[in-house]
Amino acid sequence: MTNPLLQDWDTPFDLAPFDAVEDAHFAPAFKTALEQARAEITAIADTPEPPSFANTIEALEASGKALDKVLAVFFSVAGADSNPARQALQREFGPELARFSSDMTSNAALFARIETLWEARDSLDLTPEQQRLLMLTHRRFRRAGAALTGAQEARMREIMARLAELGTAFTQNLLADEAGWHMALSEADLEGLPEFVVSAARAAGEELGQPGPVITLSRSLIVPFLQFSPRRDLREKAFRAWEARGAGGGETDNRAIAAETLALRQERAALLGYKSFADFKLETEMARTPAAVRDLLMAVWTPARARAEADARILTEMMHADGINEDLAPWDWRYYAEKRRRAEFDLDEAELKPYLQLDRMIEAAFACANRLFGLEFRRIDVPLYHPDCRAWEVTREGRHVAVFIGDYFARASKRSGAWCSSMRGQARTPQVQGPVVINVCNFAKGSPALLSYDDARTLFHEFGHALHHLLSNVTYESLSGTSVARDFVELPSQLYEHWLEVPEVLAEFATHAETGEAMPQAMLDKVLKAATFDMGFQTVEYVASALVDLAFHDGAAPADPMAKQAEVLEAIGMPAAIRMRHATPQFAHVFSGDGYSSGYYSYMWSEVMDADAFAAFEEAGDAFDPATAQRLEEHILSTGGSVEADALYTAFRGRLPGVEALLRGRGLAA
Repeated sequence: MTNPLLQDWDTPFDLAPFDAVEDAHFAPAFKTALEQARAEITAIADTPEPPSFANTIEALEASGKALDKVLAVFFSVAGADSNPARQALQREFGPELARFSSDMTSNAALFARIETLWEARDSLDLTPEQQRLLMLTHRRFRRAGAALTGAQEARMREIMARLAELGTAFTQNLLADEAGWHMALSEADLEGLPEFVVSAARAAGEELGQPGPVITLSRSLIVPFLQFSPRRDLREKAFRAWEARGAGGGETDNRAIAAETLALRQERAALLGYKSFADFKLETEMARTPAAVRDLLMAVWTPARARAEADARILTEMMHADGINEDLAPWDWRYYAEKRRRAEFDLDEAELKPYLQLDRMIEAAFACANRLFGLEFRRIDVPLYHPDCRAWEVTREGRHVAVFIGDYFARASKRSGAWCSSMRGQARTPQVQGPVVINVCNFAKGSPALLSYDDARTLFHEFGHALHHLLSNVTYESLSGTSVARDFVELPSQLYEHWLEVPEVLAEFATHAETGEAMPQAMLDKVLKAATFDMGFQTVEYVASALVDLAFHDGAAPADPMAKQAEVLEAIGMPAAIRMRHATPQFAHVFSGDGYSSGYYSYMWSEVMDADAFAAFEEAGDAFDPATAQRLEEHILSTGGSVEADALYTAFRGRLPGVEALLRGRGLAA
């Protein structure tokens, strides 16, 4: 059969022909493209010509393009629109890709060529970006075990293949548990719920083929249910199901997977000569050491826990006033915090939500990008992988820049959370290549779709990642966009969240779904005043997760991760009514792959910078100050990984920041 994944794409903007791609195309395309990539690597390693930057480093950069094209399509649909066939292919492809990577990095002839160039780097007359690419290529091979031989090399191959299997299994188990549970609600059970929650529950029931409304484990549905349902018994039932994901026993239990993953990571680090996996992982990050990470997290933990404990006392009194003379439980916190917010700020999420229409918030994100960077967005009609997806051409001064795809709604086939990915990265060699960028979210459907304030922040956050891709302007694709240190990658995304809180943005785009009227000034004032409400809770649940992640990887791997989790939480004095944002069996950031392993702290490390970076606009007296926006693009958003992260930030701001701006921004400063 003709396989569209192996053809040149005669499509608008060279987008994948999703309307022609079938699941049966993936395996043969993967096999063919993988063989081609292997042949390309062999040709580079075995060329009789002396090593040069062009025939080795640039040749590596240009290799595997057919495989990249196949995988970009496959992983886009596998993460956002999974099915049993695609899950089986993920289990098959993961170890194969790990073997391919191991074969490449353990190719002695290839590494010898790279080593020769590295030793001669000062005499090669390279541009700064070429020097950076050479350094990163050499470092990547060394850290992958290219210098290992014999039994150590063989063991590293086994470890990497097994880790790929475990990461896929963890993700699929979590998806199965999330898709496999729902709680049907009677009409009586809907009492006290605002209309937007009722509407979302009915839409979820329709999607699952249920006769009435249901609560699922989608965060955009279960969180508002926990906020608004006066039924403590139903809140407890829903919360316990949420907490039990990946830990229910049976085939989808992730606890053994977590233990094996941690043990293999520690063994991997030891093979490479590192004391711990955290030491290995943090070597290339801005933080550099586990001690630096722990210092930051504890500097924030102490005031956050104090705030959370004070809040817990107030919420407990409110619960007792309702006649429930028990300790405040995790399924109580959001409900009483919402009641307190209504009382203290006269701010009701049910009244706020109609002003936060999904389509208007998308317009707001685009409008801010236009004012800051001159980007324009034009809706285009192209085949995509799911009917919920939509696409825009991005231009600047009439010139094509990129294609942006948004996939915003929750569904059973989509893994939880929100993320940004690139189906094609920006590059200028071997030809100019515009990026194709996707934002994936899990918002509840509605007519129209309404967002919580947290949802709106998530939309701006992911679009901040997208801007990092859209504005990239480097020569080599492997350095483009978000190809930066993990604790720097969240800076553009978290920084962009600040524009949601710019009063003129909300005044223009926060319009009522029924009346079309702008958000009243009094409500806008209350929204901004309440921005740091419940920040003790939010900070505690996040920092606890980051500290557990660090403890898992800093030292010997724990035989029982759940016992280690409990030990860490007891040591830091975790408030009883708050749970980790991501408990171990659901910690996909850490166990679906090693992207955020030893790195979940990076959101907070980046927040130190984003608070300080937005202060640059405030100091200029204008959230859209052109000169500051130009510096932001020039030194951070356009440079990808072509320069060290701390040098980029210093070039933008003139110095590195301290933690003070973060504490002020979260309302935790003394």
